[in-house]
Amino acid sequence: MKSTVNAKDVAKLAGVSQSSVSRVFFDGAKVTEKTRQKVLAAAEELGYRPNEYARSLITNSSKIIGLVMKGVQNPFYPQVLKQFTTSFKKHGYSVLFVHTNNDEIQSEDIETLLNYNVAGVIITDASMSMNVAEAFQVNHIPLVFFNRKLTSSHFHSVCCNNLNASREIAEYLAESGTGPMVYISGNEDTSTSREREQGFAEVLAQRGIAYKKYSSDFSYNGGYETAQKILSDGAVPSAVFAANDIMALGVMDAFRKQGIKIPEQVKVIGFDNIEMASWPAYELTTWEQPIEKMVDETVNYLLGEISEYTGQAQAVEVEGSFVERKTT
Repeated sequence: MKSTVNAKDVAKLAGVSQSSVSRVFFDGAKVTEKTRQKVLAAAEELGYRPNEYARSLITNSSKIIGLVMKGVQNPFYPQVLKQFTTSFKKHGYSVLFVHTNNDEIQSEDIETLLNYNVAGVIITDASMSMNVAEAFQVNHIPLVFFNRKLTSSHFHSVCCNNLNASREIAEYLAESGTGPMVYISGNEDTSTSREREQGFAEVLAQRGIAYKKYSSDFSYNGGYETAQKILSDGAVPSAVFAANDIMALGVMDAFRKQGIKIPEQVKVIGFDNIEMASWPAYELTTWEQPIEKMVDETVNYLLGEISEYTGQAQAVEVEGSFVERKTT
C-alpha cells in the first residue's frame, strides 16, 4: 500500500524544517521566497497536499463551507450541491456535505460543523431552531438559508420569488380556461410550500376559481400516492399544480397508469425545472428556479462575511421563469 506523504517528507526533501513547510501552506505566515520555492518544488515532486482539517485546528479557521441537506432524493438538491461545490472550488474552498435524516438539524450535525471549524454554513431543506442558529452567530460563523426563508429577519436567506412564480402559474392556468384545480403542497412547515400555495390561491380567488389542497412531502412517491388519492376522491381536476417537479412526475405516472390523458384531461405543472422535467417521457411544464443566480448570491454573501463579519442579513429573492412544455 502506498504511504501518505506528509509535511515531514516534504521538509526532508526540501532541506528545511517541518515548521517551514507549515508556514508555506498557511496563509499570512512569514517565510522567505527561497524557502517557499524549495518547499513548493518538493511538495509538487512528492504529490503533497496539506491537510485542511489539520490546518483548521491550528489556525482556528478553515477553507471549508458546511452544507446541510436532507432531501437528497429530490433531484433539485444534488443539482444545488454540484453548483455550490464548483463555485466554492473557484474561490479555494471545499464543501463539507452534512446529510441529516431529520426535518430539523440535530445536535450531532451541529457538532460536525463546529468540529471542522467551518468558515460558513448553508442550510437547504432542513429547518433549524433559533437557539442553534444563534449559536453560529455567537461564533461569528455566517449562515445562509438556501431555498428557505425564516420568520426572523436576523438570518440571511436566498430563494426564488415563490409568490410571483405561483401567481404567474395561476394566471397562466386561469387564462387557458381551466376549471377547478388541485394544489399539492410539500412539507407544511416550509416557506417554499406555503408561499407557492399563497400566490396560487390569491389569483384563483380573484378569478373565482376553486381549488383543493392535498398535502404531500416533496417526493416522487408522495406525488404518486397523492394522485391516487385525488382519483379516489372523485372527478379528475382540470389542472394540478405540484409544489415541486419530482411530485409532479409522480402525479403524471399515476394518472397515466389509470389511462388519464395529459394535458387533454388534466394539465400538470411542477416547480424547479429539474433535468428530468425535460425528458421526452415527461416534458413537464414548470417554473425554473434560477439556481446559478441563487448560488452566486449565497457564495458572494458568505465570502463577504468570512472576509469581514458584520452579521447583517436580508431575505434575497431571485426571479425565476416559466417553462412551457407539453403537459399544459
